[in-house]
Amino acid sequence: MLFFHILGIVMVVHAVIMLAAQSYNSVGENAGKAIALGVGAGGGAAGAGAGIGMLFGKVIEAVTRQPEMRAEISSIQWLGFALTEATFFYGLVGGFIAFFL
Repeated sequence: MLFFHILGIVMVVHAVIMLAAQSYNSVGENAGKAIALGVGAGGGAAGAGAGIGMLFGKVIEAVTRQPEMRAEISSIQWLGFALTEATFFYGLVGGFIAFFL
């Protein structure tokens, strides 16, 4: 009879340990997903920030060298700005995909 009581206690303790292990495992998965989202969005933001800074710096250089080309340079500048900003959204979407999958 004592054997069955000890076996019951061991089974209950085992079940509690398994539940705790599963909850810690899901916490680890959620942390990994959050890290993936942060890396995706952070990498996209860093890349876009560097690209936009470089773009506007080169536009300033180009306009000071050839002021008569200002209108054409400005139109190309805004196209480059839009494409560079789109890379941030690609990184953000990639982070969200990694977070939710």
